[in-house]
Amino acid sequence: MPAHEPITTAAVAGHYRSPDLESRVFAALVAAGKNPDQLRPEDLAAIDEFHVRGAAATQELAAALDPAPGLLVLDLGCGLGGASRYLARLLDCHVIGVDQSSDYCHAARKLSEHLGMSDRVAYLQADALKLPFADAAFDLVWIQHLSMNIEDKPGLYREIRRVLKPGGRLACYEILSGPGGEVHFPVPWARDPSASFLASQDELRRLLAEEGFQTLFWQDVTKDGLDWFRRRQQKSREGRDNPFGLHLLLGEGFPKMAGNQLRNLEEGRITLVEAVFQAPGEN
Repeated sequence: MPAHEPITTAAVAGHYRSPDLESRVFAALVAAGKNPDQLRPEDLAAIDEFHVRGAAATQELAAALDPAPGLLVLDLGCGLGGASRYLARLLDCHVIGVDQSSDYCHAARKLSEHLGMSDRVAYLQADALKLPFADAAFDLVWIQHLSMNIEDKPGLYREIRRVLKPGGRLACYEILSGPGGEVHFPVPWARDPSASFLASQDELRRLLAEEGFQTLFWQDVTKDGLDWFRRRQQKSREGRDNPFGLHLLLGEGFPKMAGNQLRNLEEGRITLVEAVFQAPGEN
C-alpha cells in the first residue's frame, strides 16, 4: 500500500463527511412543503442525484443499456440513492448502493424507506477497492462521478470486473481531465487537489481495455454539462435558486464550487463522458 494512501483516503472522506445530513435533508423537505410520509421520487429530484445534469443524465445513461428486467445492480458511489431508486423502478430490478460515506448511506436508506422502496434497494458503506461481494455477483455496475475521487484506478476497474458476471455491463458517467490545464478548486468533488484524481478520456479507455472491457457506447456530454451549469448560474444571478438543492450536501462553500465547475468546463479543464462497457466472457 502506498505510504500516502491514508492521507488521500482521509481527504476524500473528510470532503463528504456530513453527520447531520439526514436531519438537514428532512428539515429542508418540510420547509419546502413536502410531507416526508407521503414522498414521491420527484420531490427529491433537486438533491438525490449528486452529479452534473442530475436526473436527466441518469435517464440518458440508462436508455443506453437496453437491459432485461430482474437484474442485480451495484450502484457504486450511490450518494443519496436517487439513481439506484430510478434504476429499480425502471428496470424492475434490485439495486445495492455502496458509498464510502456512512452519512450518505444512512440518509439514502431513510429516504428509500419513506418512498416505500426498501424491498428494492439496499445501501451499505464500503470501500470501492475492496467490495464485500462474491465474484461474479452482479449483472450491472453503475457509476456516476466516482473515479475522480479514487487514486488507484487500475484497482477500481479490476474490482469492478471481479464482481461483474462474465458479459456483464459497466455503465459510467464520469468527470475526466481535459486539455485546458489544472482544475480550479474547490469543486463539488474536492476542496483541493488532495482528494482529486482525474483521468483523461484516453486513460479511461485504456484502463478498461486492460481489464478486458469492450466499449459498447461512448458519448462526450461536456457541452450538455456546460449548458446545464450556465442555466444554473443564470438562475442564481436572477435569485431563482432552488432552496432545496445541492447546497444542502456541501454547505456554504457550494456556490464557489459550482462557479469553479462552470469555469473548469468553459476552459476545457474537465470533460464529461457517458459510456457503457461489457465485461469479458459470456453471460
